[in-house]
Amino acid sequence: MPIASILPLLDKALASRAHLVDSDHEAAFRLFNGFTEGNPNLSLDIYARTLVIHNYADDPISNQSFIQDTVNQIQTQLNWLRAGILKQRNGITQEDKRGKLLFGDSPDTKISEHGVWYALDLTMNRDASFYLDTSNLRKWLIENMRGKSVLNTFAYTGSFGVAALAGGASRVVQVDRNRKFLDLAKQSYAPNGFQINAKDFIAQDFFPAVSRFKHSKQFFDCVILDPPFFSSTPKGKVDQEKESARLINKVRPLANDGGYLVTINNALYVSGREYMQTLEELCKDGYLKIEELIPVPESFVGYGNIGKPITDPAPFNHSTKIAVLKVRRKA
Repeated sequence: MPIASILPLLDKALASRAHLVDSDHEAAFRLFNGFTEGNPNLSLDIYARTLVIHNYADDPISNQSFIQDTVNQIQTQLNWLRAGILKQRNGITQEDKRGKLLFGDSPDTKISEHGVWYALDLTMNRDASFYLDTSNLRKWLIENMRGKSVLNTFAYTGSFGVAALAGGASRVVQVDRNRKFLDLAKQSYAPNGFQINAKDFIAQDFFPAVSRFKHSKQFFDCVILDPPFFSSTPKGKVDQEKESARLINKVRPLANDGGYLVTINNALYVSGREYMQTLEELCKDGYLKIEELIPVPESFVGYGNIGKPITDPAPFNHSTKIAVLKVRRKA
């Protein structure tokens, strides 16, 4: 896309999100969603005073001058930025994919959202270690987890667990098979004044971890299921496009009577209607009930809706489909 044609898109994006820029520059939000706002090869995120650029072009090298002009435009309008990172989905090296510093020398290592601090490592992974599309779910956890026990499966860097603790949860267990991710989760505890209990950080594959909880009869008031789109290990396979019901059935025995099961499906090719049909089928036996659908923030979805989604997410507002289920256990 010619530079001249994207500059008005960036100006519009900046104006639409001006209300998200806090005076201390500690917040995080999507600044530009190119897929819905006019350029599917580009997304821009703000993490405190750091700009993160996601270049989705098939040939990222051909986009270099375009990226630099984009950076110049953003730096001019957001002169408080301290650093910028470029992540290239189709980069040649892992460093290209995880992100290289474009300007500045000190990317931010934490952000504040809904009054809670979250640790960051912006180049630890292909994403930025903190998902902006699930902000409203973290707010829901803050508002609904007082006095409750929480199991956060596929915890990644633990933001849902941190939000639950901020809401007064009595206990949060974080499970992820990558210890490096859980170590970053622990870094979110200290700024919020939370005590770290080593036994509540479990570096283990989802399938044996869930089996262990079942065998030891450990139950929770809220179970969070946020699996990747697809993964396969010697312990089992995760396939959000074809087998989301199987995963939900794996964890539903761990939820207490009257508790919650929070499910997230981020498969682009699963429409909102298809996912709702899956959930409705699971609810037919009367032991699960769809309590609430949680939307993705409008700033992440994008303003203008120039591009159309691959599949219709309705009744959700994005391919990140978040549902809260109420659980009833058999007597």
